Amino acid sequence: MNPLLSIKGTLAVGFILAIAVTFGMGSGMAGLKGAAMVWLHVLAGVTWIGLLYYFNFVQVPGVGAALANPDGPTPAAINKYIAPTALLWFRMAAAVTWLTGLSALATLGGGMNGIVDAFTFQNGMAIIGLGAWLGTIMLFNVWVLIWPNQKKILGLDGQEHSADVIAGAKKVALMASRTNTALSIPMLLCMVGFAHGL
Repeated sequence: MNPLLSIKGTLAVGFILAIAVTFGMGSGMAGLKGAAMVWLHVLAGVTWIGLLYYFNFVQVPGVGAALANPDGPTPAAINKYIAPTALLWFRMAAAVTWLTGLSALATLGGGMNGIVDAFTFQNGMAIIGLGAWLGTIMLFNVWVLIWPNQKKILGLDGQEHSADVIAGAKKVALMASRTNTALSIPMLLCMVGFAHGL
């Protein structure tokens, strides 16, 4: 059976290959332990930002085009079948990225001092600290602004909302999502730059 025919099999192949690289080209189990939190942080971050870009560059324009075309497909399939699952992955990836980021900061800075140093821009942690602040703002936007409003838009909160409430929710969710898209660019620079001498 081909493992690439299922998402679980595909992910398993990816993790096996990454572990093989660690043992074949890296420093084995010690290297894996040392890099595991950063690795998970980056993996979750790629998922989070990838979905953020999908929503902003693909789904929102696609739904808009579908609504504007009277002869085209309706956006109902996206909103009913794709958006709820994508939003679940989006929220969970945001939370895992932030939590593993805190753990990575603690590892880098010798415990709680690493977190404090990063968030206060001290002891060589200014660049990664700025990235941590940007990521924290983005996490807030996901959980406090985007998700509650998406529940209203998609009818996932179990309540009926007026057209005005839904229109307001769309505006708040869109602006928070666009803010996150803008913040993701310097955040990624900080994340990568810290490890590459910025």
